[in-house]
Amino acid sequence: MDWKERQVLVTGGASFIGSHLVDALVERGARVGVVDNLSSGHLQNLKRHLEHGAIEFHNVNLDDPGEAEKVADGMSVVFHLAADHGGRGYVDLHQAACATNLTLDGMLFRACQAVGVEKIVYASSGCVYPNHLQSDPDKILYLTEDMVGPPYDADNMYGWAKLMGELTLRSYYKDWGMKSASCRYFTVYGERGHENHAVIAMIARAFVGQDPFVVWGTGEAIRNWTHVSDIVSGTILAAEKIDDGTAINLGTMERTRVIDAVHEVLRYTGHKARIELRPDMPTGPLNRVADNALARKLLGWEPQVKFMDGLYRTIDWYFATKDREQVRAQLDRRLTER
Repeated sequence: MDWKERQVLVTGGASFIGSHLVDALVERGARVGVVDNLSSGHLQNLKRHLEHGAIEFHNVNLDDPGEAEKVADGMSVVFHLAADHGGRGYVDLHQAACATNLTLDGMLFRACQAVGVEKIVYASSGCVYPNHLQSDPDKILYLTEDMVGPPYDADNMYGWAKLMGELTLRSYYKDWGMKSASCRYFTVYGERGHENHAVIAMIARAFVGQDPFVVWGTGEAIRNWTHVSDIVSGTILAAEKIDDGTAINLGTMERTRVIDAVHEVLRYTGHKARIELRPDMPTGPLNRVADNALARKLLGWEPQVKFMDGLYRTIDWYFATKDREQVRAQLDRRLTER
């Protein structure tokens, strides 16, 4: 797919992942529209593009009547990343808010079909995978795409909404021929990340000198943290190579214990503190790691950033750009909010 001069829309484009996707599409020469109601996104993430007139920005709510049709009209590809979402604390503690994604996704998909959008690329999630498969951190487990099926057992309302979005797009392709791809993002981290996600929360705790250093859970949970640059490259490849609504994992296959990541953050930042484990706090599944064989096969994609390399880059960015007193004053709230 030639992106030069192609009309594309990125919903949620002022957010963490969305703004990185905008960067990549502008670099490829696309004509990029961005939709974001700035409930969690920030115009600062798009500053250079706005200053150079490289994007068209729309501050609207996509679930307001008629707005989705207006911004989707004339677009070739819509990258749909807008959602009410956050990290584990948010997903566990804001069920009703996450349920609004069912309405948001449905309205946008219908609008895209009505105005003749060629393709939707949907930001789905590892939260669509059955909870019961992910309960043993000692098991060597890699989640394959075909593990999502009846009987469904998604992760909270956020996971159920993402699952319904995937199934809707498959139906749109089958019944109406509208092209789409669903990208299941796994534990994304990196520059511009938010403190309600685990890696940024760890870095923020070290940044403000927290002691005791709080870790939600027992520390034994396994994750495959994936750098945002790899997520973006996979998302664009999915737009280029998938038409039929296939859902595909975008995640590294590195298995990292939470406590090991904590120790590395403390070592790299030089922060010495007593670790306080909090198993009473939201922790999510104990064993969530993607199998990315299908992405390698269909997209020719595999992650380029090793977790430790990406972790150091993210720490360096955070320490260079954040204000310590401001982070200290807001950290408790930001751990569970958007």
